[in-house]
Amino acid sequence: MYRGKTISIVIPCYNEEEGLVRVIPSLPKSVDEIIVADNNSTDGTADVARRLGAKVVFEPKKGYGSAYKAGLAAAKSDITVTMDGDGTYPTDQIEECVGYLIERDLDFVSASRFPLADPAAMNFSNKMGNALLTFATFALFGKKIGDSQSGMWIFRTALYAELAPKNDGMPFSEEIKIKAIQNPGIAFGECHIRYRPRIGEVKLQKWRDGMRNLWYLVRLRFLR
Repeated sequence: MYRGKTISIVIPCYNEEEGLVRVIPSLPKSVDEIIVADNNSTDGTADVARRLGAKVVFEPKKGYGSAYKAGLAAAKSDITVTMDGDGTYPTDQIEECVGYLIERDLDFVSASRFPLADPAAMNFSNKMGNALLTFATFALFGKKIGDSQSGMWIFRTALYAELAPKNDGMPFSEEIKIKAIQNPGIAFGECHIRYRPRIGEVKLQKWRDGMRNLWYLVRLRFLR
C-alpha cells in the first residue's frame, strides 16, 4: 500500500524469465499484488514468476493485447501499474508515478520515456517509429501526448472495465491511452520515466508492428 492505496503490478510476458529474475525482486514493498500474464511462454517464465511471489495468469492466445487483457482483468487493487518483464521500465519510479496520479487527482497516467535518460536504451529506428506514431496520434485525434507507445501506465483499477480496450496485439498500448484521453470523465496526465536497455531477446518486429499500429490508429479514428 502507498498513500492509502493498494497497488497491483501487471506484467505481460512471453519468454521473459531472464528479465523477471531482476524485475520482480526490485519492485517496491508497497506493491500489494504482482500479476504476470504468461502469453504461452516456452521457457521458465511462469515458474520464475511464481517462485518470486507473483500470481500467474495464463493466456494461450498470442498477442501483447491478449496478455494484457488477461492480466488487467485479474487486478484487484485500487491502482494498477503496468510494465514489461524485460527491465526497460523503472521499478524504482513506481511510487513516484503513483504519487503523481494521487497528488494531481488524475485517473490515468502514461509514463513517457522521452526525452530518453539513456539514449542507448532505444535504437534510432525505434525512436523514429515512436515519433511517427505519436505524431499520427496527435494528427488523427487532436490530442497531444508525448509517448503514445509507452508500456507503463498508472491508473485507477476500476476504470479498466470502462475503457475496455479490444486489440489483441501491440496497438493495445495506444488504444488504451486514446480511450482514456477521449473520455471526458477521465483525468489524463503524463509523467517522465527513465527508460533502460532491455534484458534478454528482443521480441518486437519493428516494421510489421509499426505498420500495424499505424493502421490501427487510422481504423480507430475512421472505422469505429
